[in-house]
Amino acid sequence: MTTHHDTHGHTGQERASRDEVAMARMLELDSEVLAPYLAELTGWLSALTHSAPVRILDLGSGPGTGSLALARQFPAAAVTAVDISARMLHRLREQAAAHGAADRISTLAANVDTSWDEISERGPYDLMWAAAFLHHVADPGRTLTQAFENLRPGGLLVVTEMDFFPLFLPDDTGTGRPGLEARLHTATNTQPLHEWTAQLQRTGFIVEAKRPFEIRLDGAQAGPAVNDYAQTCLAKLRSHAADALDGDDSAAWDALLDPARPNSVARRDDLSVRTTRTAWIARRP
Repeated sequence: MTTHHDTHGHTGQERASRDEVAMARMLELDSEVLAPYLAELTGWLSALTHSAPVRILDLGSGPGTGSLALARQFPAAAVTAVDISARMLHRLREQAAAHGAADRISTLAANVDTSWDEISERGPYDLMWAAAFLHHVADPGRTLTQAFENLRPGGLLVVTEMDFFPLFLPDDTGTGRPGLEARLHTATNTQPLHEWTAQLQRTGFIVEAKRPFEIRLDGAQAGPAVNDYAQTCLAKLRSHAADALDGDDSAAWDALLDPARPNSVARRDDLSVRTTRTAWIARRP
């Protein structure tokens, strides 16, 4: 979830709408393809809970992939999904209904950079989930303080980050020079890895564990959605790197992302998924 959108005027609203639809689609594909990772993460989380959580808060829920995973793992819990985007929350409610979880997942449109009054009214919480979200907020320290204050003593906060966008292609794609995807990542992955241990501790949390999840899936393990997932992720990276690629690489990406081309990402049978996610589990004393 992002905490602010460019909605100045009709054009800005249309752009924000398209961006939200594309983001929701990417997150849902991510959840489908990386289902083994989500199951492993929530299973590990369950093993660290002192008792089954009754109230769960999903911060920056997006279309609800985390909310659904938590509802599956903790079938007695009520999940409150918070996001600034009404469109994301509408999609979440549709997904909750489709998965038979509408009675256990409720939504709340709120900006965590401002007031937590409505969030607090539904608490205190036994478990909070912040997946690839904390780095989006204006003041992570303030957000962690609010999370701490709205957790029950003994409750857990889970923070996850995607260390880098997934890699999908072989080194030689048969289009352009070898190393095409590596160069795209070099052009776009310019930010340092997120590290929350010290800030969690300064807030008062006890960091129970920090764990990297090495995700390595071949095409069969990734399943039938892998082509759509790769197409969506690589198109997003390509748009961010438009001014950083040379002419040959730009032409190669245009060909690979054209579904009509026989060698395109949408048609390939040699895709895999390689990425790393890091999770922190912190407890309020």
